[in-house]
Amino acid sequence: MDIKTASALHRLRLVSAPEAVSFLLLLVCSVLKRTTDFNAVPVMGALHGLLFVLYAVFWLDAWNRAKWPLKTAALYFLLSVLPAGGFFAERRLKREAEDSVIAARARKEDVVGA
Repeated sequence: MDIKTASALHRLRLVSAPEAVSFLLLLVCSVLKRTTDFNAVPVMGALHGLLFVLYAVFWLDAWNRAKWPLKTAALYFLLSVLPAGGFFAERRLKREAEDSVIAARARKEDVVGA
């Protein structure tokens, strides 16, 4: 994995958990708006919208650079529209990055013919 691909995956990973948190907070704010006088939906909606757009841009970049199959790319996009999916995306991306580092070290040391 080259440095640009690793950076693209890292950016996607960095934005996935905050995007999930903002989605959950937006859902809480929506309930509070209807049950109390508290209305933070405009602020949380704007914040979540910004984070979702960042996620989508970083997702497209990661898909392009990592050459994911359609199934993998669709999974990461689906995780972005589920309320807690960003947490799962972050964990999966972390595991993928760790696996690629291990494989790169093994190739460098000629441990395996990977």
